[in-house]
Amino acid sequence: MNAGMFSMANLGPMVRSTALPGAILLLVVLMVVPIPAFLLDVFFILNIMISLAVLMVALNAQKPLDFSAFPTVLLFATLFRLGLNVASTRVVLVHGHEGEAAAGHVIEAFGSFLIGGDYVVGLLVFSILLIINMIVVTKGAGRVSEVSARFTLDALPGKQMAIDADLNAGLITPDEARARRIEVSTEADFYGAMDGSSKFVKGDAVAGLLILAINIVGGLILGMVSHGMAVGEAAQTYILLAIGDALVAQVPALMLSIAAAAIVTRVKSSQDLSGQIGAQFASHRTWTPVAGILGLLAFLPGMPTLVILAAAGAAGYGSYRLRAIANRPPPAEPLPPPADLSRIGWDEVTENMQVMLDIGYGLVPLVDERKGSPLMSRITGVRRQLSKDLGFVVPQVRVRDDINLAPFTYRIVVGGVIVGEDHVSPDEMLALNTGQGFGRLTGKAAKDPTFGLDATWIAPGDADAATGAGYLVVDPGTVIATHLNHLLLQNATDLLGPDEVQALLDGLKDKAGALVAALCPAPLSLTTLTQILRGLLAENIPLKEFRRIAAAIAVAAQRTHDADELIEAIRPELGALIIQKLCGVREPLRVMTLEGHLEALLGQAVRSDPSRRHTIEPDLGRRIVDALQQAAQPLLNEAKPFALVVQPSIRIAIRKLVKTCLPDTPVMSFFEVPEDKSVEVVAVIGAPEALAA
Repeated sequence: MNAGMFSMANLGPMVRSTALPGAILLLVVLMVVPIPAFLLDVFFILNIMISLAVLMVALNAQKPLDFSAFPTVLLFATLFRLGLNVASTRVVLVHGHEGEAAAGHVIEAFGSFLIGGDYVVGLLVFSILLIINMIVVTKGAGRVSEVSARFTLDALPGKQMAIDADLNAGLITPDEARARRIEVSTEADFYGAMDGSSKFVKGDAVAGLLILAINIVGGLILGMVSHGMAVGEAAQTYILLAIGDALVAQVPALMLSIAAAAIVTRVKSSQDLSGQIGAQFASHRTWTPVAGILGLLAFLPGMPTLVILAAAGAAGYGSYRLRAIANRPPPAEPLPPPADLSRIGWDEVTENMQVMLDIGYGLVPLVDERKGSPLMSRITGVRRQLSKDLGFVVPQVRVRDDINLAPFTYRIVVGGVIVGEDHVSPDEMLALNTGQGFGRLTGKAAKDPTFGLDATWIAPGDADAATGAGYLVVDPGTVIATHLNHLLLQNATDLLGPDEVQALLDGLKDKAGALVAALCPAPLSLTTLTQILRGLLAENIPLKEFRRIAAAIAVAAQRTHDADELIEAIRPELGALIIQKLCGVREPLRVMTLEGHLEALLGQAVRSDPSRRHTIEPDLGRRIVDALQQAAQPLLNEAKPFALVVQPSIRIAIRKLVKTCLPDTPVMSFFEVPEDKSVEVVAVIGAPEALAA
């Protein structure tokens, strides 16, 4: 029973896999082996059926790629028709003397009924069909295919860059980007194939003309020489059969040509071809002038008045109906059911957006689409740049107006926590004194919310004068966006979650699948890996070089699975990434160190702390902080970055201490400084006795 079910289940794929080779073998048989007239009729009907099916699929496609197999189908349909021409030519020449039915009833019907048995009329009809097919339809479709292929290939790099830009901006997922790349590549292949397949249709038309000539000449010679027929009798018999054979082949060829033209001239739409054309003609403005002009033509002398008036009446009635539909009021939306006041939904108590920007009603013009949404475009730029700097896609920022805020106040919320709040003047400009400004500006004094610089809100007309006086002038949207950028960078750890880490792993899997397999979910879980990466972000180490970070974690995970220990273990491998933001390649690294006795004292305190809280005696910690700030102030005034280098055992404790006063100063261990990097010691924080003094 099971074996029988298995064989039936596999029968369908087996038949499909052998159908195409069987069809190719049939083509060879048609060209080589003589077949009876009955089978010839069957194959002619099959040819017409295939052509009709191809035409229907082409007309119902919403976009060209919906029928991406069309070039290949066109090739095999053309070969099948040519094979039938060879087989029918053999039958006509061998059995044509026996009468009009010798080559089958299909050829007889096309030769006798459709053209009335007059081969002169048949020649003219065939010539007209050939001209329509080869000169009009095939030539036009071939030209459209050539131009489409050229434009598609020229636009390919731009489309690929657009996909990458959307992916980097977080507008699409990696799976969507992969699907769009496949679609773009398939589109280029399709139009390139259509450019070549149009030559098949043109060659088929030429072959039909040559086969007709061969059948006529060969039939006349065979009829008169081999069968002793008179010239008129041979012409009546063989030319009629030859024309019937040519028409049987030319009608399906014309349908395939129309299908090819419909595919290459198709514009991408959500409707099929009939729906698209119908929607674009369904306007009373189209049919009203048509009805009027036809009504005038009906009264011209010699015109068929009744016929034209009937057409004008039909156009007028159609215009009336379309106008009535256009003026019909839209259906009223059904009233929602009365709300159940006793129920509370989850959407009332949860907020899915991770980053929010709340604004007072006075700042709504900054996000008004009618005014260009200046704030929204800057927020998009902030997200794009932060995503590049941090190495992962920063979540979208939801902007909403809050009636509880003062009119010109904004508030930045990350992970449900208010991280920043200030106010701006939407109709003024903020002039910042960066130390280069001179003179006094007329306006309202303020503080820059991001860096705490002295600033003044001035009128837009005074911006040029303030710039000339050495002030940095920015608009309110830039003020908010800069503040948002600063706070998102400070709270980067709250932006990275398991979903973002999984996206990083998925992106790395395409390039280093073995590395990802050796990292997660074994030996490290996704939660532990997220904790490690958030720890790196907390110390301003970006994740741009995720492959290098992942490789270091995979090696360190062989010894421990503790997140804090793993962070300390991989930091020496990431030392070059840390210091590249502090100095150039040929520039020495400016460092501060602790005096040896102080380091020994702190190391003893850390080793005696079994809870690993790494606490430092408060009074000593305060004096260390004061000494650090005093030593760092000249470097900060000159904007010279530096690092504090200490022993590995006390790095975490010193980092927690320094973070309160110098949050942007990296605290490194001796092992994290590359051996080939030159170092310039700019200060040594003194011994405990010196600090006490």
